[in-house]
Amino acid sequence: MLEIKRKGSDEVLGTVQGNTLAAADLREMRLAGADLRGVDLSHARLDYADLCGADLSGANLYHATLYGAHLNEADLTGARLIGARLSGGSPTGAAMLRNCNLSGANLRWADLRQVEMHDSNLSDADLTQADLRQARLNRCNLTRATVLNALLIGTNLREANLTQADLRTSHLNEANLVKATLTEANLGTDHGQATVLNLANMEGADLSGAQLRHAVLMDSNLRHANLAGVDFSHAIIGGTIMRSANVRDANFEGVELAAVTMDFANFSEARNADIPSFKTNLR
Repeated sequence: MLEIKRKGSDEVLGTVQGNTLAAADLREMRLAGADLRGVDLSHARLDYADLCGADLSGANLYHATLYGAHLNEADLTGARLIGARLSGGSPTGAAMLRNCNLSGANLRWADLRQVEMHDSNLSDADLTQADLRQARLNRCNLTRATVLNALLIGTNLREANLTQADLRTSHLNEANLVKATLTEANLGTDHGQATVLNLANMEGADLSGAQLRHAVLMDSNLRHANLAGVDFSHAIIGGTIMRSANVRDANFEGVELAAVTMDFANFSEARNADIPSFKTNLR
């Protein structure tokens, strides 16, 4: 029999038959503050478990299920959540990870649809091919995160920090990136599948120095955004609003600007911008 204890004490929070927690049934168990550091929880069932404040740093949650689990303020530093399922596809079946530490965590192929993760630390995390549709990541720290070919459709990233994040070939249609920081983020590609940001709201966002080569962002909102030094070369941006944006030193090589709202943006300081003669109110 295995005992699950509270971190820093001998208080037993739960017991499990057997000598491993791999594939264990921990559904609806009350494990707030549990010490699960480095524990093998692969294929475990943790649906609707209370893991608030638990220490899961370095834990192996490979293909574990955590539908509706509460992990607010949990420590998941360096945890392996490859293929973990944290969503049942509805808000009531989505896990809650508010103010969690997921720095350096591996969330490849994880199901994070509609999960609440706001104010969490995901710096240096790997979210390659993760499903984050309609998840709430507002104010999250995603500095240097790897988010390759992920689904972020309708995801709330308002005021999130994505400095130097790698978002190549991800889908961010209708994502909320209002006032987000994407300084030196990589959303560009050279060949093949493009990063897609159609109808994304990036009003007031900071994308200075970001890479958006060949990206597709039609009908997006970049009003008042800081686009200084952004590489937009060969991007498709028809219908996008850049009103009052800062485009100093931004590269628009091969970009069609006829259908872009450019009013009061400083395009005189942009590079390689082929500005149609009918455009007015430019700076």
